[in-house]
Amino acid sequence: MEIEIDSNSGFCFGVVTAINKAEEELSKEGNLFCLGDIVHNSMEVERLSRKGLVSIDHERFFSLRNEKVLLRAHGEPPSTYEMARKNGIEIIDATCPVVLNLQKNIKKAYLNSDPSETQIVIYGKIGHAEVNGLVGQTDGRAIVIENLNDLNKIDFTKKVKLFSQTTKSIENFNQIVAKIKEKITNCKNFEFNDTICRQVANRIPKIINFVSKHELVFFVSGKKSSNGKVLFDECRKINSNIHLISDLEELDLSLLDGVNTVGICGATSTPKWLMEELKSKIERYLENK
Repeated sequence: MEIEIDSNSGFCFGVVTAINKAEEELSKEGNLFCLGDIVHNSMEVERLSRKGLVSIDHERFFSLRNEKVLLRAHGEPPSTYEMARKNGIEIIDATCPVVLNLQKNIKKAYLNSDPSETQIVIYGKIGHAEVNGLVGQTDGRAIVIENLNDLNKIDFTKKVKLFSQTTKSIENFNQIVAKIKEKITNCKNFEFNDTICRQVANRIPKIINFVSKHELVFFVSGKKSSNGKVLFDECRKINSNIHLISDLEELDLSLLDGVNTVGICGATSTPKWLMEELKSKIERYLENK
């Protein structure tokens, strides 16, 4: 049986930077907290937890004093930095440069607009860490839409400035743009900014090509990963015999029966070592069969 790991799958540069910063700080003395899971993959979170990284929520963050806290690649709203200054918290900022640039552009658009005349609209997942950070640039006034059904949240008599969460689908974003153009009173009042990360988006044609070559595919991803959901859905359009694996214990070895080629791929939040462990588990099963 041929078992291949997709060479293009695995951490994007933003996640790599965040994990490198975490491991660098963990090699020093003192505590290191991370605001939220450093990456949407429970296995990688557990690995870093064993090294001493403590994941906390915002409630715990607000109670900290004079500690060191890492901000993950997703970014945070201005209120988080303000709270850190107030409580003597040292911030290790691992916000992805693409996200940071998007935050700056949204803040600029907000400050240069009259809220009574202009709406800042963000295409993204409500409650997602990155989206919370983006909404925070507008003092909480931005409108978040998840799909075409949410367009009724927009007042089309006003100016609309549209942005996107960095890990969304370009195809879906373009559908949103087309529908807003149909609905808005004056197209001159519509400004859209394609802020989708190309390192993430460009993986779609590569991963589609990969899954098309294999009879059976295991897609390794944390269940909370937005990018994982986008890539998995795209892969499933091409190969229906694809199975989501977030933990090695979820592997159904009976799926291997009668199969000649197996592909292993994953999201931008999926560690390479986890895909390699999955391959090793399959190989051990085949050797003992």
